[in-house]
Amino acid sequence: MIILGIDPGLNITGYGVIEVRAPRRIKLKEAGVIRTKPKDGISARLEKIYSNISDIVREYKPGAIVLEKLYSHYKHPVTSILMGHARGVACLVAGSSGIKLISYPSTKIKKAVTGHGRASKMQIQGMVKELLGLKNKPEPMDVADALACALTYVNAELR
Repeated sequence: MIILGIDPGLNITGYGVIEVRAPRRIKLKEAGVIRTKPKDGISARLEKIYSNISDIVREYKPGAIVLEKLYSHYKHPVTSILMGHARGVACLVAGSSGIKLISYPSTKIKKAVTGHGRASKMQIQGMVKELLGLKNKPEPMDVADALACALTYVNAELR
């Protein structure tokens, strides 16, 4: 099964595609980021995210797209709203492609990957490296977060 994890953001959207071949056999297919520029305006930025995620879906044909549930901190509500735009685009791609969409709270993702629901970004990055047998930590953190989403689906749904 192919799983696409996405860490949505308006400036940087991280993504990671993994393949689960058998229990405990997970292969990284592709990972990267989609970058947009504030000067391009919201509609052009969202279209770029949509277009890139759609291309990834067409190429890899994932059985599931996994996102982190939206979290809003009362001190930074605008950040959540902007992230929600990019998250909505990922949801739209899943819906229009007929792909199962899964959302997990950040604490569940952290616990599934590191064993601790309050793990740091660096701990997640290190464990993603180990779990996928990578030579280097996935960079930037958005890629590690996207891969952590996909790995959570493997641990929660496919074991």
